[in-house]
Amino acid sequence: MPALTNLLTDIDGVSVGHATDLALGSGVTAIVFDEPAVASGTVLGGAPGGRETALLDPSMVVEAVDALVLSGGSAFGLDAAGGVQAGLRSIGRGFQVGNVRVPIVPQAILMDLLNGGNKDWGLQSPYRDMGYDAFKAAAKGPFELGTVGAGTGATTATLKGGLGSASAETSRGHRIAAIVAVNAMGSATIGTGPHFWSAPFEQEGEFGGKGMPQNFTASDIALRAKGVNLTATTIGAVVTDAVLSKAQVHRLSILAHDGLARAVLPAHLPADGDTMFSAATRAKPLADLADFMELCHLATIVTARAIARGVYEAAALPVENAQASWRDRFG
Repeated sequence: MPALTNLLTDIDGVSVGHATDLALGSGVTAIVFDEPAVASGTVLGGAPGGRETALLDPSMVVEAVDALVLSGGSAFGLDAAGGVQAGLRSIGRGFQVGNVRVPIVPQAILMDLLNGGNKDWGLQSPYRDMGYDAFKAAAKGPFELGTVGAGTGATTATLKGGLGSASAETSRGHRIAAIVAVNAMGSATIGTGPHFWSAPFEQEGEFGGKGMPQNFTASDIALRAKGVNLTATTIGAVVTDAVLSKAQVHRLSILAHDGLARAVLPAHLPADGDTMFSAATRAKPLADLADFMELCHLATIVTARAIARGVYEAAALPVENAQASWRDRFG
């Protein structure tokens, strides 16, 4: 098995593609599975936007999906899944219904309409075409992080947000990885300094190696949020190569939200739409419950790490008064 590269594509059978428009200040990320993957998800933010999220409930009939989509654009961005669906249909993918195949493509969106990019796109939004472009770009191996794809227009309360990813391997060789577009109402960093809330979970200096501050002040834990009349949303997915049931996959999405809550303060606010998908490619059986519990544990950790990486790798948008990035502030 190839060495881990700390990306979602460390899961065999998973491809990732981006469509990025810096002038628009938005983008789309497509996660495409070689074979349908058992999938679920959990929405804990108070202002979510999504497509095909109801079928992810463990009680629903359809178990597997062909792709997952993360997108900017708020509700306009929901067109992106149609572009990914069109690409999948063109190669014969989809859930069989009689003599018709219907590609199953759940999607979550984040709000990036107020980041200074040019949103004057005319009658039709660009997101369907961007979804198709992201599908066509989907590939195995390394992919960009930061101000790309769904993380292009992302912001946080204090610093530019972005797209991050991280991976891990269990003691018995099962892999799990996260991909997250960090557009939080709250902050991924502590107070006004360079330290990430995710610092205890950092691996090999992947987001700067700053550790935790020596002391916490009241200011460090004070509320930092974008504002009461704005919406935000951190969206992402955790994927494993383990053989899991839909109920078990759903549990992974809940543990991923634990990672979100460890990486962003505060998380799951009324104006957040925080949504975490989860999926299993079913390549490697589990030996026992202990194997699954270790995957749950790592779902939390890779999500927290991916969030910090998304902010650490981000660059400010090329627009007037753009929000500063972590590297703008801290080098």
